[in-house]
Amino acid sequence: METGENGSPWSLRGATFVTPRVLVDAAAVPADRGALIRYVDGLVAALDRAGADLAVACQRADAERYARLAPGARIMSGPPSITNRAARLAWEQSGLPLLAEQAGAQVIHAPYYSIPLGSRLPIVVTVHDVTWFTEPSQHSAGKASFFRNATRTAVRRAARVVVPSKATRDELIRVLGADPTRIDVAYHGVDPALFHRPSEQELKHVAERLGLHGTPYVAFLGALEPRKNVPNLIRGFAGAVADLADPPALVLGGGVHDADVDAAVDEVSPAVRVVRPGYLPFGDLSGFLGGALVVAYPSWGEGFGLPVLEAMACGAPVLTTQRASLPEVGGDAVAYTEPDADAIAAALRALLESATRRETLSAAGIARAREFTWETSAEAHLLSYQRAVE
Repeated sequence: METGENGSPWSLRGATFVTPRVLVDAAAVPADRGALIRYVDGLVAALDRAGADLAVACQRADAERYARLAPGARIMSGPPSITNRAARLAWEQSGLPLLAEQAGAQVIHAPYYSIPLGSRLPIVVTVHDVTWFTEPSQHSAGKASFFRNATRTAVRRAARVVVPSKATRDELIRVLGADPTRIDVAYHGVDPALFHRPSEQELKHVAERLGLHGTPYVAFLGALEPRKNVPNLIRGFAGAVADLADPPALVLGGGVHDADVDAAVDEVSPAVRVVRPGYLPFGDLSGFLGGALVVAYPSWGEGFGLPVLEAMACGAPVLTTQRASLPEVGGDAVAYTEPDADAIAAALRALLESATRRETLSAAGIARAREFTWETSAEAHLLSYQRAVE
């Protein structure tokens, strides 16, 4: 596939399109590289594989990483100061448009809500979810206020809005009156190099790292923030294993301190083992998810629910809720629960008691996860970039 100086041809199911040169703003990547950043990394790599005419703006510490992920892209580092969030947001308004001009970009992709308002180029923005409006109690007041303002501005000013699910699209239209003709749905993908059925060595390595010493476990992966419903998971898990002679542990992988999580841990019996390893290295995630009896993700609502998809790809039986986008991701390949502690306890206990049900969900999850690829996501983004400049 040949790439032009200002636009590159790519194929979508037999048809050939010429897309504009796009600058992807990856400068907001935090050190923990959580689910939203796995979106940026997965997308950038897939865009490069598709032959997109691509430039990537990033922090200096990430320049080498993005050069490896996207060897055909132009990697452009911002100033050292943008490691500070306030400085980065200011630079986004002035420095990012200048980088885009230097790159000869025709469109800017802002993959995390906020956009450069002064840019003369069309902007494509990704809005990941609308829970800042629909579930305000699940966020801190300051954070929710920032993202509500950023979302309103992005929906009003961007040429195109990318969302990761139909549920998020519908909520944007309902809550903000967004123009449905300017919204593009692009499901996330899953990286099989990172998320796959783990080997025995990967399983052993993670078990040793967690100090489980052969103890089976139920896993959670994500931010320990109110929206993820971790306190009810802890209470529900305690109820599910209360009368078991040899209960599994509950392992909460992820970060962001939440006092309600501490309180829930203090509530349960000392016999209930809750392990909190914090953020896990990328290389451990397949072993962690695939080694769990069940991966429980009883969120109050998600824009997509990438940890659910990643757990499915690792062969884990998944328990989640039917809120927002999660049924779009899980389909019939996961088990569902209401988000209250009693319902979680009953659903978890049913899964723990049925190896057959867990094996069925494991096989179904692997098969369904194969339907979500970053290549397909990249195709949808390329179409959005093209529409933005028309």
